[in-house]
Amino acid sequence: MPQNFPKNAIKETFEWLAEVGVDEVILDVPQSRFEKKADISAVKISQDVSSQVEKVVMPKASVDLKALEKINTLEGLRDYMQTFDHCALKQTATNMVFSDGNPEAKVMVVGEAPGADEDRLGKPFVGMSGQLLDKALLSIGLSREKNIYISNIIPWRPPGNRPPTQEEIDICLPLIQKHIELIKPELLICVGGVSVKSLLKSKEAISKLRGKLHIYGVADQAVPLLATYHPAFLLRSPYRKRDVWLDLLIAKEKMTELGLAA
Repeated sequence: MPQNFPKNAIKETFEWLAEVGVDEVILDVPQSRFEKKADISAVKISQDVSSQVEKVVMPKASVDLKALEKINTLEGLRDYMQTFDHCALKQTATNMVFSDGNPEAKVMVVGEAPGADEDRLGKPFVGMSGQLLDKALLSIGLSREKNIYISNIIPWRPPGNRPPTQEEIDICLPLIQKHIELIKPELLICVGGVSVKSLLKSKEAISKLRGKLHIYGVADQAVPLLATYHPAFLLRSPYRKRDVWLDLLIAKEKMTELGLAA
């Protein structure tokens, strides 16, 4: 180590990386950044030759819909997901995040994907954003212990808390659809753009989808669905809390109409 190397530099570097969110190595094999990169121009195939080479496209791995259709319990769905190996996120996650709350509840909350705290504990919404969500839901008489059930579109944490890709969403979507089918909620509350756009198969922004009721329909279900901002977004943009409160008032009104109000 050079004589002028700052004391505690390595420790301070790791602390800084942790503060900005770098909390894991996502490559399986360490790579040197000092080695000279190979000249890829030497291995390029000419356009004439490449046009004659048959392109091999690997089929996209997906859920076995026939096997999923036979599942009729939450325990069966959990077991199926534990052995499901078609989503690469499972390889980098610590735990599968299945659900939390009361499985008999008639209000189901669907989030996006687990974060670091959720991945560590195996439960959805247990970090700072989860605490904020609990407070918001409690304001209209909802709690995990009594009358809500919580799950996510994606059951495994994306590395570094990055947003899930569309391919990852497509692979996991039948799992949450089955989850909803088993719970049979009378009201869905989607928190975050990924959640609502996935279930409604919409490309509109969350700002356009929130503030009104939609209908989630799959199989023989037609469930009122309300979208609102993700609590992690509220931590960054607290001025949006008013919008969430207005959304929750819509949920409260619908719950009263359905006879679900506490």
